[in-house]
Amino acid sequence: MTRSHRPIRSYVLRQGRLTRGQQQALEQLWDTYGIDFSPAPLDLDSVYENPAPVILEIGFGNGDSLLQQAIANPQNNYLGIEVHRPGVGHLLRLAGEAGIANLRVINHDANEVLQQQIPDQSLDGIQLFFPDPWHKKRHHKRRIVNAEFIELVKRKLKKGGHIHLATDWQDYAEHMLTVMEQASGLSNTAGDAIYAGNTERPTTRFEQRGRRLGHGVWDLVYRKTG
Repeated sequence: MTRSHRPIRSYVLRQGRLTRGQQQALEQLWDTYGIDFSPAPLDLDSVYENPAPVILEIGFGNGDSLLQQAIANPQNNYLGIEVHRPGVGHLLRLAGEAGIANLRVINHDANEVLQQQIPDQSLDGIQLFFPDPWHKKRHHKRRIVNAEFIELVKRKLKKGGHIHLATDWQDYAEHMLTVMEQASGLSNTAGDAIYAGNTERPTTRFEQRGRRLGHGVWDLVYRKTG
């Protein structure tokens, strides 16, 4: 008997219970902001009906930070990927209230979206803020940031596009730095093996809570050079 091998996921699916507002947002605003997963490349210019730069955020949580960016930078288009429906519903509700037009979301696994739905050399930026650190050593294989993943996201970037990573776990920050420094075709915007300083990244409520508890935060920003 042949056993199928399921891919190692970088997340645990905790759907939680949708609030009435989140459920209504999913029902009423998905056609406006949502993109269904499909194993076919998107035409991003058609999705947004303009050729503006596209910034992709992987795992946007409740979407507060992504929404802030979309409101503050109407010259850019933003695409968020998130597996947890309550977070998606929360962001859709806020986007509808703000009346913004430069935001779209996909409720699906990020690796599958990147591999099948995002065209190569189509993105101007990719963001991954505070992914699950999987801090126990036996779980490190689940960390989303690894050499294979960085090669995948690099392929999706235009030349000159950037990858921005952030974490509040020092061990994970050191792991990220090692992976990024070893990747070819990327340049650390802060200098060799140096964490980024003031990136003007919106501060999330999760991050604010961590800072109050004395947690550090490490950012890395790399540009695609080739």
